[in-house]
Amino acid sequence: MNEIKLSKRLKAVADYVDNGARLADIGSDHAYLPTYLMQKLVIDFAVAGEVVKGPFEIAKNHVSEADLSDRIEVRLANGLGAIENTDKIDTIVIAGMGGILISEILEAGKEKLGHVKRLILQPNNHEESLRQWLVNHQFVIKKEEILLEAGKFYEIIVAEPLSKLMTEKLSVNDLTFGPFLSKEKSTVFQQKWQKELNTLNKIIARLPEEQAEKRQEVLNQIARIEEVLR
Repeated sequence: MNEIKLSKRLKAVADYVDNGARLADIGSDHAYLPTYLMQKLVIDFAVAGEVVKGPFEIAKNHVSEADLSDRIEVRLANGLGAIENTDKIDTIVIAGMGGILISEILEAGKEKLGHVKRLILQPNNHEESLRQWLVNHQFVIKKEEILLEAGKFYEIIVAEPLSKLMTEKLSVNDLTFGPFLSKEKSTVFQQKWQKELNTLNKIIARLPEEQAEKRQEVLNQIARIEEVLR
């Protein structure tokens, strides 16, 4: 197999995987990410988890073609059920799913997170729900990135476990906009939230005056976004 070329989104995810990591890529999308990282000699071992038989078979074939079956194990399993204790996984990637689904996968597999040093998460939506799950389960957000690819905005959240004595608190704005992203206010961040602002302004223009409660809710959202974009 030729050297894997990752999409801009997956390449950004790959950049947060440390050298020597033992990786679990959940919902592995043909095992492109672990194959790329193994070809680049970044990781020592990987599990590629797929919950559907078709993608599982495709991922297995790709790994076999790359002659990496001894170092990347492709497993048919639901979520973190793909991980076994003997794998000694220290880094988990879950990318390309909704934030609520990622939270549910992490919740269902909580017992697998005890030795994990890093979560690299790329939700397609509901980022605030995922950040809240991380806070609730003693993880601290260490890095964030936002990027635009093929007309879609993607956020990457890198989280690590807190020590027992520490606590992590995020404001409502941190949960919605990201504690790092809202400070950096990159061009892409501004584009994303300007687009959201435009959508909300169209909604408010169509909402009848009688729907006072709904109008106020939308106006509050508009005010929050405008404040962050200032």
